[in-house]
Amino acid sequence: MEVEEGVQIDDKAKRMRDMLSSFYSSDPSSNASSLQNYTSSSSRFATLDTINTTSFDANMYMNLLVQKSNLENLLQKHVEMAAEIKNLDTDLQMLVYENYNKFISATDTIKRMKNNIVGMEANMEQLLEKIMSVQSKSDGVNTSLFDKREHIEKLHRTRNLLRKVQFIYDLPTRLENCIKSEAYADAIKFYTGAMPIFKAYGESSFQDCKRASEEAVAVIIKKLQGKVFSDSESIQARAEAVMLLKQLDFPVINLKVKLFEKLDQFLVNLDLESVELTNASVDDNELPKGGTVLDSASSAAHEASIREFVEAVRAYRVIFLDSEQQLLKLAQDFVTKHFEATRQQIKKQFRSVELLAILRVIWSDVLLISEVLPEADLPDYALQAARIVVKDYIDSTFKHLLLDISDALTKAQVRQKEGVEGEYSLQVALEASRKAVIQGSMDVLLNFRQLLDENSDLLLKLRDSIIDWVQEGFQNFFGTLDDHFLLLSGKSNSASQNLNIPEGISVLTGLVLVLAQLSLFIEQSAIPRITEEIASSFSGGGTRGYEYGPAFVPAEICRTFRSAGEKFLDLYIKMRTQKISVVLRKRFTAPNWVKHKEPREVHMFVDLLLRELEAIGTEVKQILPQGLHHKHRRTESNGSTTSSRSNPLRDDRLSRSNIQKARSQLLETHLAKLFKQKMEIFTKVEHTQGSVLTTIVKLSLKSLQEFVRLQTFNRSGFQQIQLDIQFLKTTLKEIAEDEAAVDFLLDEVIVATAERCLDPIPLEPPILDKLVQAKLAKNSEQISVS
Repeated sequence: MEVEEGVQIDDKAKRMRDMLSSFYSSDPSSNASSLQNYTSSSSRFATLDTINTTSFDANMYMNLLVQKSNLENLLQKHVEMAAEIKNLDTDLQMLVYENYNKFISATDTIKRMKNNIVGMEANMEQLLEKIMSVQSKSDGVNTSLFDKREHIEKLHRTRNLLRKVQFIYDLPTRLENCIKSEAYADAIKFYTGAMPIFKAYGESSFQDCKRASEEAVAVIIKKLQGKVFSDSESIQARAEAVMLLKQLDFPVINLKVKLFEKLDQFLVNLDLESVELTNASVDDNELPKGGTVLDSASSAAHEASIREFVEAVRAYRVIFLDSEQQLLKLAQDFVTKHFEATRQQIKKQFRSVELLAILRVIWSDVLLISEVLPEADLPDYALQAARIVVKDYIDSTFKHLLLDISDALTKAQVRQKEGVEGEYSLQVALEASRKAVIQGSMDVLLNFRQLLDENSDLLLKLRDSIIDWVQEGFQNFFGTLDDHFLLLSGKSNSASQNLNIPEGISVLTGLVLVLAQLSLFIEQSAIPRITEEIASSFSGGGTRGYEYGPAFVPAEICRTFRSAGEKFLDLYIKMRTQKISVVLRKRFTAPNWVKHKEPREVHMFVDLLLRELEAIGTEVKQILPQGLHHKHRRTESNGSTTSSRSNPLRDDRLSRSNIQKARSQLLETHLAKLFKQKMEIFTKVEHTQGSVLTTIVKLSLKSLQEFVRLQTFNRSGFQQIQLDIQFLKTTLKEIAEDEAAVDFLLDEVIVATAERCLDPIPLEPPILDKLVQAKLAKNSEQISVS
């Protein structure tokens, strides 16, 4: 339906155009042909459209209309035709109204054109006659002057040739005058102008002139070379000298190589100057009041050198137009060497103030060079190099902090190995190590804070990265410190090349105890304070990817050093117990216990054991706190923490003198084991004096019990062990906190000895007490004498 409506609209528009065309057309045949074409083109849509053609037949149209339409359609067609006629009248009227002014203007224009054309042909004929007259007179003049003009042109050519010959003969003199007046451009202009004649006749007619001119040109070339290499000449003058040399076909490439070698040497001298300034800043222990490392004179000299380099680059860009890539490489190499010299200085003990001063100098140099070489993109290039330098500085600072802590610990190890206890005790080593950790960390944070406070563009762009590097640095530092503690304690076989650990120094027990307490200090004091400082001054960052997690995890570090403190404390106890085990092994493997003699005094191994425990107590008291004293004393009631077999063994054996009674008592002892209350011998070790000493005593007595079980004793050997254990009961009460556990283990040693004895008859209590008292008196006498 929509397609049919579109077709009807197009047909109506075409019909309107055809009608207007036929109305205004002066050729009826063309009008008829257009209408015929329209009819033929539109007949495929409606057969009743022939009403618009010149061959319209009303009768045929009406018959066709009546045949194809009913009454209702006829009435509708009538209404449509009436409306169409009315619309056509309206359209024609509007068309006439709109174009009326155009019609009037066109009529006036046509009238004026008819009036202006009148008389134009006569004027054109007069103009043609005058042109023909001028042409005839010009031909006459040319004919009369032809011979004279040819003669004049010949004379002119001869004159020009004579002037050229005279110029060639005068050329050497002209060149000398130009050299004296330094008019090198005119001299080269004269010489290049004479070059075609010299090439053609230089070997015959003008041989002398050519030789003299070439000698003068050689002098000019030397003068121009000197001007190019002269730093006093202006850039424009040096560029003009190079251009003149190019006109003389001089090999400028060799000149360019020499100039760039000179510029390269200048950069080498500038690098040496920068290194000397840096070394002076590092060797200077006191900073100037202004806070800058480089003094004003050195800074001014350096800035003058950089400006001289910048001017040289500007000149070279003008002189050698194809030297851009070579200049870019020189500038980048200069910045690279500058940063490389800084990296070498960072390996020493370097302060952030010094680093900032050097970075300021480098950044100012980069900005000056970028003004003449913007294509080098030196700011971004310097930013990447500065990123590496600052990262290296942060890593180097943490390495020096680790060295300081290591020095404090290894100093204690060396002094303890040499036996110098008074000069450098374990307590002093612990305090020095604590100070190295906490004060060193605060100094490091202060240094890094100065990097963040710098307001230069270079450091501002690296601010977030510096924050991340500091946090990562502390995380890695404490991980490395933990590994180094393991290395010092002998639990790690990995070599540390960068740490000052003296070779041949064995691991000492006192150092292990210091490491245990230092680890506890790091967990409880150092990490919280460092975390607080990082949160207040180094929060932010963000260059680290979220997938890697936070850079600084204090909880993880605390767990690491809590575990390290426990491991080192256990290692200390193990090392001390092993040393005591060596004394016990020597005691029980050397004699023949089956042939042992009757005991007369407490054996000397007891003195050695007590001496070892005394040494342990000395070390522990220097490092560990006392803690709360909880003396666990044994009771006499059944089911108490004491062994129910100890008193029966001592009392009943006094009244029995034969082997059968002793063995029956041993049987009673085994029966008592079934009904005694179970005792917890080994508990968790705490970082206190009493806990460590008690644990070592317990382990030593347990070792003593195992050594006893490996031997076979006669009666005298059994009595000797009884005497030694009785003496230890008296002395160990003052050392160990858990008296009940110590008594229990001592009784276990007696029982184990009785089990391995061929004739387990104990000493009588009076004799036992007498020997113990004699030993105590002897020890008191030795103490008073010493």
